[in-house]
Amino acid sequence: MIPFRAALFSSLVLLAAPVCAHETAGKYGGRVSDAGPYHVELVTKGQTVDVYLLDGSEKPVPAAGFKATAILVVDGKPARVALAPADANRLTGQAQVPLNAAPKGAVQLTAPDGATASGKFN
Repeated sequence: MIPFRAALFSSLVLLAAPVCAHETAGKYGGRVSDAGPYHVELVTKGQTVDVYLLDGSEKPVPAAGFKATAILVVDGKPARVALAPADANRLTGQAQVPLNAAPKGAVQLTAPDGATASGKFN
């Protein structure tokens, strides 16, 4: 019989594993998160916010027709950044203030067909 503490620890590790695996490093220098059927890679530099759209196989998805908003934590407060298609698979926008290289927050996507999805960044 497995001791209670060992069983509890194992359960917590198994529950936490999907959360930890949720965010990975991306090929554009940012962090990648699941957003519904897509993967989104968040890259910030200064006040510029770039989000790259990828499919489940990490292949680029054309950004044309997508709308997005990045909601990032800046000095403990939410900062909303409207993102618009720029080129290829990139959506871009400008924050009101400089951002660090790995801000916490989320990206909310609206696909051309009206479907919505969100990717979280911790």
